[in-house]
Amino acid sequence: MTGRLNNTVALVTGASSGIGAATAKSLAAEGAAVALLGRRRDRLEELADKLRTEGATAFVIQADITDQQQAAAAVDSVVAELGRLDTVVNNAGTMGVGPVLDSPLEEWERMVDINVQGLLYVTHAALPHLLKAAEDAPRRVADLVNISSTAGRVARPGTAVYNLTKFGVNGFTEALRQEVMQKRVRVSVVEPGTVNTELSTHLRDGVREAVERQVEGLELLHPEDIADAVSYIVTRDRRVSVNEILVRASEQTW
Repeated sequence: MTGRLNNTVALVTGASSGIGAATAKSLAAEGAAVALLGRRRDRLEELADKLRTEGATAFVIQADITDQQQAAAAVDSVVAELGRLDTVVNNAGTMGVGPVLDSPLEEWERMVDINVQGLLYVTHAALPHLLKAAEDAPRRVADLVNISSTAGRVARPGTAVYNLTKFGVNGFTEALRQEVMQKRVRVSVVEPGTVNTELSTHLRDGVREAVERQVEGLELLHPEDIADAVSYIVTRDRRVSVNEILVRASEQTW
């Protein structure tokens, strides 16, 4: 398999479905060896088998990134198995919505654990490898892409804690970008709008129906639309740094 990411290794979190799976496919199509990280091994193995039949290199890691030791071990296993790490896509995330007064604290804790802590744990473990890759790779650049949301730009009633996590991802991304940009590690954020994924199926009864009514009639984005944005970012020449891409469904106002 040949492409603009030949001889590079990419790690995608939350790769078992939706945006993560689509992104892994897109990066593999560009020639990257892809490490698929998630909790559902059966889904990851199914995707890996498909990629291998298409000529790609795929490595499966089952791990819970909300556990710091598991996150660090996952990153280490990628480098041990595939030899390096050039691209990280922090895609794993969850969404819980509903009025603050009625929301269970466990839902908030899960969002903070996955959307913030998990992203931080993976980033902390991966950064030394990305810095090394930027030094010795033929392309002389490495990439960290964080998947945020329009909820990282626009706060709305009923999404307060989700907003908190995604505004946090945006702020962290920009600060880290400034820290490592001189070393040719590009740090970028992609902010999807309404995407047709499993995310809304994890919502509580009552809340799920309200969200479905909100997006009723909209032509939702496909996971591949977001994967295209990630691929665009990481395939640019080293002189180009795409810091942020906001992708809304055409009829989405928020």
